[in-house]
Amino acid sequence: DPNYLMANERMNLMNMAKLSIKGLIESALNLGRTLDSDYAPLQQFFVVMEHCLKHGLKAKKTFLGQNKSFWGPLELVEKLVPEAAEITASVKDLPGLKTPVGRGRAWLRLALMQKKLSEYMKALINRKDLLSEFYEPNALMMEEEGAIIAGLLVGLNVIDANFCMKGEDLDSQVGVIDFSMYLKDGNSTKGSEGDGQITAILDQKNYVEELNRHLSATVNNLQAKVDALEKSNTKLTEEVSVIENQLIIITLQEEMERVKEESSYILESNRKVDNSDSRTADGHALTEARKQLKEETQLRLDVEKELEVQIGMRQEMELAMKMLEKDVCEKQDALVALRQQLDDLRALKHELSFKLQSSDMGVKQKSELNSRLEEKTNQMAATIKQLEQSEKDLVKQAKTLNSAANKLIQKHH
Repeated sequence: DPNYLMANERMNLMNMAKLSIKGLIESALNLGRTLDSDYAPLQQFFVVMEHCLKHGLKAKKTFLGQNKSFWGPLELVEKLVPEAAEITASVKDLPGLKTPVGRGRAWLRLALMQKKLSEYMKALINRKDLLSEFYEPNALMMEEEGAIIAGLLVGLNVIDANFCMKGEDLDSQVGVIDFSMYLKDGNSTKGSEGDGQITAILDQKNYVEELNRHLSATVNNLQAKVDALEKSNTKLTEEVSVIENQLIIITLQEEMERVKEESSYILESNRKVDNSDSRTADGHALTEARKQLKEETQLRLDVEKELEVQIGMRQEMELAMKMLEKDVCEKQDALVALRQQLDDLRALKHELSFKLQSSDMGVKQKSELNSRLEEKTNQMAATIKQLEQSEKDLVKQAKTLNSAANKLIQKHH
């Protein structure tokens, strides 16, 4: 029953997504650092997400057959969440990506770095009307399992990831699930999970085997198409070579006809001349014809050499353009770094100028305070002198009063 098979695949993918997300979070927290593209649990997480997004995709007919790509649904996210437009634009600007699958893989990595993958997936799953254009009705993204996986992705916001997208070959990567990682996880929790975990693992194993069989069949079909294309290409090459040879033969025949016409014309003109003169004219005409043929042959060789030189120059120009594009990209990166450094230096300069102004104001305030303190000190010194002088005057007055009192006492006695 196709519906039963699809439901079983959805359940298996959901279980693998649970194991992958749980293992990634635990290992990342134990590792305690920023994750990069070489981290094995992170690679397996992207492989599982890719299988989830591919499940139930409608096939689109192309020149090479049927194509299934999950880049189409991911492009819809920027219409639902405006913040995602930056990721989509960045993916489209990456120079190394040539296939929709590579763009979808780059989008997943950028969304995880932005810690918005769960939000974007929830927004996408809530619009079944838009997803119906890309997915079958019983696909994972159209059913409850997709919403569960989107909810599980919230836990990934606790980890930090950093990927270098330039130079990474995302187009030709083969998304194969390393099932041994999840088997180990199942064996480690066997005592607590019990028979249900073993059943889920066996279902996942069966799903992976079935997926491998489908992949093998797909690879065989693609190989047969490639062989057919190679045969047709060989046949076309042979036909082109035959046509070129025919064109050369036709050209030579035209040259021979033209030479014959010229020879007949020369013969006709020479018949009107005497026999003695006729022999000399024939020899002269033959010499002229040979000379003209030699000149035309040399001209043709020169044209072929000039064509080869032009082809070589064109190839060198293409190589130089590629090197210039690479140099421009490197210089743009260096320019961005220099601009960042310039902004940092400007901020540092602004901060230092602010601190300098603050220190100048502090010095000015301290100098004013010192001048005030000196004025107060001078005032206090003057006051002290006045007090000392008044003290001396009071001592003198006391002495005078004392002597006057003594005199009065003596007179009274």
